[in-house]
Amino acid sequence: WNQTDSRPLDGFVFAVAPFNFTAIALNLCTAPALMGNVVLLKPAETASLSAWYLLQVLTEAGLPPGVIQFLPGNGATLGPAIMRSPDLGGIHFTGSTQVFNSMWQTVGSNIGRYRQYPRIVGETGGKDFIFVHQSAADDLDAVATAIVRGGFEFQGQKCSACSRVFVPKSLWSALKPRLVAMIEALHVGDVADFRNFMSAVIDERSFTKISSYLELARQPGARVLAGGTADKSRGWFIKPTLVEVDSPTHRLMTEEIFGPVVSLVVYPDQAYLETLRACDQASPYALTGSIFARDRAAIELASQELRHAAGNFYVNDKCTGAVVGQQPFGGGRASGTNDKAGSMWNLIRWASPRTVKETLVPPTAVPYPFMGDE
Repeated sequence: WNQTDSRPLDGFVFAVAPFNFTAIALNLCTAPALMGNVVLLKPAETASLSAWYLLQVLTEAGLPPGVIQFLPGNGATLGPAIMRSPDLGGIHFTGSTQVFNSMWQTVGSNIGRYRQYPRIVGETGGKDFIFVHQSAADDLDAVATAIVRGGFEFQGQKCSACSRVFVPKSLWSALKPRLVAMIEALHVGDVADFRNFMSAVIDERSFTKISSYLELARQPGARVLAGGTADKSRGWFIKPTLVEVDSPTHRLMTEEIFGPVVSLVVYPDQAYLETLRACDQASPYALTGSIFARDRAAIELASQELRHAAGNFYVNDKCTGAVVGQQPFGGGRASGTNDKAGSMWNLIRWASPRTVKETLVPPTAVPYPFMGDE
């Protein structure tokens, strides 16, 4: 009689949540809890209050005390102490690639201390793209809308935000004025005024980092087409910025900025295949991406060439807005472990299976049948 027992991990799960999506804090702590685990929730310091309210909602809904434990504070202080515990059973992380790499190194250096090998699930950075084929000539308003929404919603401070764009030369003269006009029409200000499309970035550290990329955009090899300015007199405000660059390997096209800066390269129409391969190889990330085209062969070629460049791939749509449960989310390479939040793939990471075999008629003699005399 064969049975399978799905157990919780042999230890607690350390859930580390980012500032930029309130609901992710719920996903990170409740997915392991659903599978029977105790969770330590460490929210980003800039999102501690919203995470606290989430825990109050869960408590009111009937979550038993102690299942999810709230642990706000400085990650550099808390993280190493937590990850030295022999009872660490797993890490559920969303945040920067650099922090995740550091956490993995810490786990590796403590590997002999643990009761079990910790499960490590992470969704990290992105350098997400929108690729345009020449057959999208009749869809330029949709292309421009996808770039603007994908690049500047939430100030571009989400891992799936459109950050790089590839446009064929034959369409650029028609797309450029549409795109620039849409960007310049965006209102930036207080989120309490719903007429504003964008607000300030999260803190001074982000403001300083993004501002350094605006300086880079004014160097040779790049041209600012819209925005390009930053103002901290009223808050950490950065104008939505579009930059045209000369190469798909420019730093603006390869490094994660995590702000309202979209970089664009114009490629020769006849170099479609070569540019697809450049898109695949230029950046270490592989989270989201999209293709705009009406030529089915061009779509199939892009899907094949960019198969490993995006864990969530969109056709004739922006590269953001995955509906969890319909398009489970996650990417590979430097973008994480691709364990797909919103699917069974993520949930089963937090269970430890046990196989049970019950023999109803056990053997009573040592020799096997083939061992008898001929």
